[in-house]
Amino acid sequence: MTSFAPLKPQVHHPPLKIADDTWLIQQMQEAAIGPLWLYLHSLVIKGPEPIVVDTGTPCNREQWLADVFSIVDPGDVRWIFLSHDDVDHAGNLAEVMEACPNAKLVCTWFMTERHANCFNFPLERCRWINDGESWRAGDRTLTAITPPLFDSPVTRGLYDDRTGVYWAVDTFATPLPGPMNDISELDGQAWKEGLEMFNCMNSPWFKLLDLDKFERHVDRVQNLDISVIAACHSPVIGSSHMTQAFDMIRRIPHLEPPPQPQQADLDELMHCVATGKQYIWQPGGNGA
Repeated sequence: MTSFAPLKPQVHHPPLKIADDTWLIQQMQEAAIGPLWLYLHSLVIKGPEPIVVDTGTPCNREQWLADVFSIVDPGDVRWIFLSHDDVDHAGNLAEVMEACPNAKLVCTWFMTERHANCFNFPLERCRWINDGESWRAGDRTLTAITPPLFDSPVTRGLYDDRTGVYWAVDTFATPLPGPMNDISELDGQAWKEGLEMFNCMNSPWFKLLDLDKFERHVDRVQNLDISVIAACHSPVIGSSHMTQAFDMIRRIPHLEPPPQPQQADLDELMHCVATGKQYIWQPGGNGA
């Protein structure tokens, strides 16, 4: 009988320290349409009141929990920040809330309404933090700031004033040819094409944007004192590439929606699987 359970990652990518007391929890997922990979990151911030930022995917549950708790003891975790309720961000929410009895869940009212069919929110352990609001976590102030682009109405990014790390959630997402720790390792043209494609697909409303309002929205994020951008689906973006990253995001509303694979592409993909060939999707062309 065919199992519909998601496949566990075959390769472990260990946590990556990106700033003082700050680690990326890493996972990579292979794309079906070619030799491309996508990161599925979350974040751990230590300090007097440790914070877990997003909760990974169900298919990587055992390894994700091991990675997180190799950095911080579950009893010490004080905050779990959920950027939004998509499965690659909320995949282990119940498990980490159970493992961390002293932690409060930083979410929003609308998130508790949307996600209540998947998770029984313990309201006595919740703190509702909306866009623009802050809270104190030991030696740092954390502020929820909506990222430039997003795919959920409840999405909030997270800015840490102590380190300057900004969790951009799904903005800056980029498919990759393989693992890399920093965006500087990726060819510039590949970065541009990948970022444009993914961000257009992930935020399909981009063609409806009021350009002046969008520019002000991006300014609000870029004007933060950011030292490092961490995101779910991108390598780390450091200061040397930050202006370029924001410039590419500002171009998104001026682009045309990218082509997407069609049924003929799926047919070709299945033919390649059956014949042992490598499939590489090419818009408007043969993917074999």
